[in-house]
Amino acid sequence: MRILQVTDTHLYGHADGTLRGVETDASLRAVMAEAFAQFPRYDALLVTGDIANEDPLGYKRFRHIFEAVKRPVLCIPGNHDDLPAMRRELSAAPFSIGGAHRFGDWKIIMLDSLEQGRAEGRLAATELARLERELARARDQHVMVALHHHPVPMGSHWLDYVGLSNANEFWRLIEDFRHVRAVIWGHVHQAYEGKRGKVRLFATPSTCAQFLPGSDRFATDSRPPAYRSFRLHPDGRVETQIHWLEAVSARRAASG
Repeated sequence: MRILQVTDTHLYGHADGTLRGVETDASLRAVMAEAFAQFPRYDALLVTGDIANEDPLGYKRFRHIFEAVKRPVLCIPGNHDDLPAMRRELSAAPFSIGGAHRFGDWKIIMLDSLEQGRAEGRLAATELARLERELARARDQHVMVALHHHPVPMGSHWLDYVGLSNANEFWRLIEDFRHVRAVIWGHVHQAYEGKRGKVRLFATPSTCAQFLPGSDRFATDSRPPAYRSFRLHPDGRVETQIHWLEAVSARRAASG
């Protein structure tokens, strides 16, 4: 099964809206053109938060970009999102907000870590209870869990201050279930791969501007927009790759 992940699109109601010098609409469209060209037979698209940049009209723009997609577009909110506005615009197929979704031998659980009005995230008691129910129902499947806020330290003081505030509760629950294979997130605008026990951990760069890894103070990185692809195998193995827009462009130039 092939899964694509994009995150932190930060769209505005107008096409020329920029985030730290990057036109977010144009960069998202460029990323998706490359992704769909490289992986025309994907199974689902995961969008892990910060779809709009505090502009409710950004969801209408997002809907126009993806409404013709013929595969599920699974979304969760981030700290820059307005959940009621998001629900109004993304209430029909192919979009889905939150929930749990079965794809063959795998279940993907989409979690809402938004704490409205705050940069850091938190999983509400109801969301943790839902996670526990979904994990219990999926004992015969491999599980990938997706959320917006990072549940492990990223080694960046300012960024770790706005991570998942109740990460310990989250991990106590995850560690009770041995069939969780991967946890993925957005929010950090950079690439990351790690492990916690047997659970593989992945952060994905933004489709627009990036943060400088390892920086104690806020700083941007010069790396380009990106997305991540996953290959999920029936035996629980996970293959994944970050696709930077510049790398794809350079390869095309070399072959042309």
